[in-house]
Amino acid sequence: MSEKLKEFVEIPQEFIHDGQQFLTRCTKPSRKEFVQISKAVAIGFAVMGFIGYFVKLIHIPINNILVGGA
Repeated sequence: MSEKLKEFVEIPQEFIHDGQQFLTRCTKPSRKEFVQISKAVAIGFAVMGFIGYFVKLIHIPINNILVGGA
């Protein structure tokens, strides 16, 4: 029973310790790094948007042919 209690207490302590280590390693990004990440995300959004637009553009005529303009 003592081992279960020890394990029950040890797991949250280990989690807290790992969380504190993670927070001490984290640093605020520099302005240059932030702008670079923002550009990459914006480009990703634009690419995914264009892919979705072209898929929809291709899907509409195919759907009309299959359904027969109903």
